[in-house]
Amino acid sequence: MSIEEISGGMNTIWVVLTAAMIILMEGGFALLEAGFVRYKNNVNIIMKVFADIVLGTLCYYLIGFALMYGKDFIGIIGITGFLIGGDLSHLDVPVALDTYWLFQTAFAIAVISIVSGAVAERIHFKAYLFFIIAMTAFIYPVAGHWAWGGGWLANLGLQDFAGSAVIHALGGFSALAAAILIGPRKGKYTAQGSSSIALPSNLPLASVGAFLLWFGWFGFNAGSTLSATDGRIGHIAIVTMLSAASGGAAALFYTLFRYNRSDAPSVINGSLAGLVGITAGCAFVSDGAAIFIGAVSGLLMIYATNFLEKKKIDDPVGAFPVHAVSGSWGTVAVGLFSGDGGLFQGGGWHLLMIQAAGLIALSAWGFAASWMFLKAIRLIVPLRASEEEEEVGLDISYHGMMAGHRAPDFIEYEEKF
Repeated sequence: MSIEEISGGMNTIWVVLTAAMIILMEGGFALLEAGFVRYKNNVNIIMKVFADIVLGTLCYYLIGFALMYGKDFIGIIGITGFLIGGDLSHLDVPVALDTYWLFQTAFAIAVISIVSGAVAERIHFKAYLFFIIAMTAFIYPVAGHWAWGGGWLANLGLQDFAGSAVIHALGGFSALAAAILIGPRKGKYTAQGSSSIALPSNLPLASVGAFLLWFGWFGFNAGSTLSATDGRIGHIAIVTMLSAASGGAAALFYTLFRYNRSDAPSVINGSLAGLVGITAGCAFVSDGAAIFIGAVSGLLMIYATNFLEKKKIDDPVGAFPVHAVSGSWGTVAVGLFSGDGGLFQGGGWHLLMIQAAGLIALSAWGFAASWMFLKAIRLIVPLRASEEEEEVGLDISYHGMMAGHRAPDFIEYEEKF
């Protein structure tokens, strides 16, 4: 067996393994969101995440991958490679095409799961299914083509190694559009303008979800090398760990000294914000820069959460503060700290301007495209659950069961479908 064959086999194992780690992050999303929302909506959270996987996988296979990585058309969109067939000879990756598709599919699923949390407890289930199709078949693939598929941002030189902008800022601004359009949960804000808090159903469960996401992030970032022999893997893993720890520590100490208590949801989201912030620059920045990026991400997350409250925008799990705000900062931070052209590394303003332009374009696309698709979906099915459905809980309203309850071993069967 030749060195090339051994290397190719190792790369395949590495990419499949890290793709599986990213797909396991869906379990993290499910537990995190279920723990943050009220008990009566736990099953609905789980069903939305399953829908993300099953519909997202099929849509990205049929259409999304081609639009993202097909042969470029005027820098905007791919036009070949539907069903992973046709002309994809221009792709230069160190693994087989189907292996590469699997890795990219895991990313596509992650994007739509970001939106899930922002619309928790009040989006109509059928409307959410339509939006999964829109996101994984069109909105995300178009953005991905611009930055990673040979489109105009790639040609400009945007540095976004694993997706602070392409995945997190895009998904976060999509989540913001959805949260604004659907409106807050019933009872969240009073007519007098005050805000109420819906207590999380299970914070230990949410913390386990965060740990699963943290674990999967090593696949998210280090797996983006696509090569088991890439010398950057160790460094990518280290800065990923440092930024996550720094984000969580910043949130811990801020809430401890500001409110005289360390707030568990803030610390959980602070660590996730640190992970989001380092995703763009994990292959380009130093350990010290990673600690700084993570700390700023954690603090920005807290300020963004308070900003949403002031604006009466309801985001039950903090999707916008964690993903959009931290992802935006992480993208800009590459222009400051990257060893390949960063301002503070002697590279001047050029890369920073490219990073800012790319961030604005991807964020605006995520917000505007999501807004338009949701408006169109509203013509087909209701966007929001009815007041009665929301009051009873989406578990009973859409799925006919609760997350758990006392019951006999068997109940009389009724055909429902």
